[in-house]
Amino acid sequence: MSLTSLLIPTYTQMLTALSGWLEKARAQMPQGEAEALLSARLAPDMFPLSTQVRFACVQALEAVHRLRGLAFPAAVAELLNEGRNAGERPGTLSDAQSRIAETIASLDSLGPEALDVDPGSPIAHELPNGMIFDLTAEQYARDWALGQFYFHVMIAYAILRSGKAELGKADYIPHMLPHLRP
Repeated sequence: MSLTSLLIPTYTQMLTALSGWLEKARAQMPQGEAEALLSARLAPDMFPLSTQVRFACVQALEAVHRLRGLAFPAAVAELLNEGRNAGERPGTLSDAQSRIAETIASLDSLGPEALDVDPGSPIAHELPNGMIFDLTAEQYARDWALGQFYFHVMIAYAILRSGKAELGKADYIPHMLPHLRP
């Protein structure tokens, strides 16, 4: 399996699901309650929903650019800044939906072999705190890029569920429903 065929559909499917969860919350709740979810957190030391959405987008964009050896686009810095400041300025559900749509559009613009680099090629992944992980492209995709992406998507799901959005397993895996045996 190529890195492109692993990562791009995964990011697209789960970002589409995330967008659907936000839309479902908007449809189920009074506007003020749905918008207030953007400031909700699972724990006091965790980022709010608005940050989780933005950081999920960041993870997808960073992986695409890091694996291709490209500098991050301005959108990554914008998303990071919005996410880090979301406690004070969470934005709106429309803002969150726009960020997801922009990220999906960026993923959709990639060619069918965009991330098909040598899986053994080295990637030095530096964190903001100065820690550096020396990984292969395959290790980075499997052990970091997917894990970090799913972390933010799952926290968003959990915040929405704990905020009384009526979501279930079918909402988490809508991309699987076409494969369901009749």
